[in-house]
Amino acid sequence: MRQIVLDTETTGLSAEGGDRIIELGCVELLNRKLSGNNLHFYFNPGRDSHEDALRVHGISNEFLRDKPKFAEVVQEILAYLQGAEIIIHNAAFDVSFLNKELELIGLPAFHTFVGGVTDTLAMAKELYPGKRNSLDALCDRLGVDNSGRTLHGALLDAELLADVYINMTRGQDALLIDAGDAEQLTGLGFERVDLSRFDLPVLPASEQELAAHDEVLAQIDKACGSKTVWRRFVLPAQVPESH
Repeated sequence: MRQIVLDTETTGLSAEGGDRIIELGCVELLNRKLSGNNLHFYFNPGRDSHEDALRVHGISNEFLRDKPKFAEVVQEILAYLQGAEIIIHNAAFDVSFLNKELELIGLPAFHTFVGGVTDTLAMAKELYPGKRNSLDALCDRLGVDNSGRTLHGALLDAELLADVYINMTRGQDALLIDAGDAEQLTGLGFERVDLSRFDLPVLPASEQELAAHDEVLAQIDKACGSKTVWRRFVLPAQVPESH
């Protein structure tokens, strides 16, 4: 599974109003582990940054004068991102700027090049309703060291977000061994067992176990303010078959 954690810095807040991307930082995750295959560019946006934006990222207009235009390196960027799941904090903001950059050079929208976009801000709001869910707040909550973040920077923020994302989704690690891991284990002397040879019995839960399970779910739901996922997918009561 290939995932790219992406962040941008911009001249301002409005892509439609003429603001442009000045920095792109990407961190690659392969099977939820940092690969070291990162991508980082500064861009000459062809305009100055707003003063408020300068206070956030600290990237001066003079520094960007000799940097490439987005259009000059777009093919390298798209080749790097091709088909991957893209992870972004507040994805609507970054994607709107990427869409505008692509539109200005006559290319299709961002989503046509990637396998999908995951918004960690939306995830955080589900996990921590009513709490601050900025990148800094999530770093503090999840024990991610952000002491080096005095100003926003696309690559640093992408690296921090990768750590935050792994911590937020730690319970989603796959239970199955993928083909590569299986081959490695076989090479170490472990025997591969064909489970299809076994007729595994199905052991239904008892009434007491079902009741205990429902009680645990009710406690979790209460602690989350009745906003748990399973509340959205309540199955209709089964109607007994007529005879």
